[in-house]
Amino acid sequence: MTAVVVLMAYGSPERLADVPAYYADIRGGRPISPELLDDLVGRYRRLGIEESSPLNAITEHTRAALARELGLPVLTGMKHWTPRIADAADLAVAGGADLVVGLVLAPHYSALSIKGYRDQLEAALAGRAELRFVDTWHDEPGFVELLAAKIRGTGAHVVFTAHSLPARVLAMSDPYKDELLETSKLVAGAAGVRDWSFSFQSESPTGEPWLGPDILDHLRDLHARGVRRMLLCPVGFVSDHLEIRWDLDVEAAELAQELGLELDRIEMPNDEPAFVQTLATIVRRQLGVPSSV
Repeated sequence: MTAVVVLMAYGSPERLADVPAYYADIRGGRPISPELLDDLVGRYRRLGIEESSPLNAITEHTRAALARELGLPVLTGMKHWTPRIADAADLAVAGGADLVVGLVLAPHYSALSIKGYRDQLEAALAGRAELRFVDTWHDEPGFVELLAAKIRGTGAHVVFTAHSLPARVLAMSDPYKDELLETSKLVAGAAGVRDWSFSFQSESPTGEPWLGPDILDHLRDLHARGVRRMLLCPVGFVSDHLEIRWDLDVEAAELAQELGLELDRIEMPNDEPAFVQTLATIVRRQLGVPSSV
């Protein structure tokens, strides 16, 4: 069979001028208040994202490295930006693919996140090729060890973080929170770290309850309990998203300075060779090919 990998990501505006269109896409055309849009544009401007997105560049580097590692075509498909998931599906079929492996750069499954990627890819392929979709890789040994190596030997309290979702997922028996906690436990165990906790970040102002505790509230609580050194280890992200660079590197860092906390963050996997090899192992498993890792 002729196989192609579609590597999917959420997407990011390429430049500051793209932010309004990007958030309109996320909101499905629903209006966004001028105040909220101004705040979002201000965040990108403060992070220095004027004419190019470092996240898009990281995704491209990861895609290229994975293609070299596998010796197979790897196409990028974005959920909310270009190139779209549908574009990647069309390119795969046009290139003669009769088997597509769908892999999202997000380890944990939720019906409010990963299912959307799968639905888009299935609809775009429309039966023109067999789809083998990776729903979750939250307990992938290579991923666990990669994160464990980043916190092993620390004397700080480790705070694992992930993007929050509306709390209604709990009533849906959604596995998202359980998978996040499992990853955290596996990473802490592999690293020999006993002093750790978990919190969510990046809640959106939708007017409904979201999963907590929020990272800022959690830092205040840890401070009140006498913790003074903390290491942030995002387990729900694999790249330097806006949510990492703003929510952790700006907002959490500013709060830590205000509270007198020593706060550090691990380096994200991005396109590190060990991470790319882990992605390749996941793909090879879908293809029934022995891993070289």
